Amino acid sequence: MGTSTKFFALVLCFLLIASYEMAASEAYKICQKMSKTWSGPCSITSRCNNQCRKWEKAKQGACHWKGFGFACFCYFKC
Repeated sequence: MGTSTKFFALVLCFLLIASYEMAASEAYKICQKMSKTWSGPCSITSRCNNQCRKWEKAKQGACHWKGFGFACFCYFKC
């Protein structure tokens, strides 16, 4: 009887922790989109970051490789 109670408690704790982790990961989900206001190649990430924050209301922005050059990508909450 004692072993099954301990096992049940352990499974219950695992399920509680797993459900908490799933909720936390969904709360911080970030979506990446290519900037709609940036023109030309992106070589300075800080400028891309400022553009995304000011003009597109994104959380942040960064230059990433796209095709044959670098493009500005903005990050939003999904």
